[in-house]
Amino acid sequence: MENKKIVNISKNTFISVVIILFVLILMSIGLTYLIPKGIMIDNNYQVIEDANGIAIWKGLLSPFLVLGSSDGVTLIVLCVFLTIVTGVFQVLTDTNGIGMIVNKLIKKFENKKKLLISIIVLVFMCFGSFFGLYEETLALLPLIITITISLGYDSYTAFLICTIATGFGFSVAMTNPFTIIVACELIGASVVKGMWFRVLTLIIVYLLLLGFVFLHIRKIEKNKEKVTENLINSNNDGVVPNEITYDNKIFYSNLIFLLSILFTIIVFTLIPALSGYTVVGLIIVFLFGGLIVGNINAKGDFKTVLVSFKKGIVSVLPAILLVLMASSIKYILVEGQIIDTITNYMIEATANKPTIMAIFVILVLVLILEFFISSSTAKAIIVMGVLGGLIGNINVSKELLVLIYTYGDGFTNTLFPTSPVLLIALSLTGMSYFKWLKKSSILFIILSVLVIGFLLCAYLINY
Repeated sequence: MENKKIVNISKNTFISVVIILFVLILMSIGLTYLIPKGIMIDNNYQVIEDANGIAIWKGLLSPFLVLGSSDGVTLIVLCVFLTIVTGVFQVLTDTNGIGMIVNKLIKKFENKKKLLISIIVLVFMCFGSFFGLYEETLALLPLIITITISLGYDSYTAFLICTIATGFGFSVAMTNPFTIIVACELIGASVVKGMWFRVLTLIIVYLLLLGFVFLHIRKIEKNKEKVTENLINSNNDGVVPNEITYDNKIFYSNLIFLLSILFTIIVFTLIPALSGYTVVGLIIVFLFGGLIVGNINAKGDFKTVLVSFKKGIVSVLPAILLVLMASSIKYILVEGQIIDTITNYMIEATANKPTIMAIFVILVLVLILEFFISSSTAKAIIVMGVLGGLIGNINVSKELLVLIYTYGDGFTNTLFPTSPVLLIALSLTGMSYFKWLKKSSILFIILSVLVIGFLLCAYLINY
């Protein structure tokens, strides 16, 4: 059995992200003493008199206290999901189940690597765009890492074609229930109206990301020696499949398990009554299905399965701490009673502004809120209800307002250090946050220009 971990966060990576998040926590605590307290009632802002900032001890302990907040259940489920997924993939990797699947796939696309990459990017973008998936696709990231490394690329490639592809699809959404549908319902906009424009933006962003991925792959292919060295020293070298003896029973058991994951994601997403329980459904599938398949892989040696499972869980614990720290930012602002004040300030900034200026002020509003509140639905409830009343003043359609919100909410999920999914994905990839910023800077510069261009075009054509 391989003695390597699916997740292996380097000490420097962990420390750097902890420092970033700790500074943000201190800044958030400070803001609760500087910004007036207030509350939004029926879209009307009211000042809270004689209110103090959050207690310093409470702010410092917020990464743990957040578990008792309104977001606590969601966070606990997400953390359990992450530990189970990592543990199971560690089992399937150590017992060669994943390697067997990947070897088959690589042989099939041996001379069509870029075609395989293109398909994977498209699939994950569609997951985000049509189904509103994001954190759920973390379940598949270890598999994608295995595939990309087996193709001769790196874990960063997997991060791009899985997590970033999903996040970008989430941003240029067709029917994303957490942005498009929720926002449309809140202000009475049409989901179907103007969809042709959203289809066009989806295609453009797909081509942009695919081009960025291919440029990265080209760099890898030009410098094979360095890449080989990086793979050997990589945090994720443990997922590279070795020469594996093919076993028909093991192969089909693991294939059925992976297909069951996709089936669960699609079914739970498409059925409205189950859509809020997708992660819970995946936890059940992974816990029972993964361990059963792992036991098949290990030929009944369940002790080996449990050892691998424990190893996977232990390896991901630092990532869970980062998730809790990132989630505590919103907790501090809510407990300090300033989140509604921040929202009100920004909304007032749109008043009596030329339409084109108001459009970009709203975009900035959503971007600022996204830094503190990663939940798309929560931001939609906070922002759209109030902005809906301003449509007459700023002279934009309801559909354009939804488009602005979607762009502001989505793309930054893959950029801001307060995004739990981004931190988890980087942890699984073995990449530091600063390295991600450096490697992706040109991508997000181009993307920013595109977003501005999309909004200008939408305004000019009376979207």
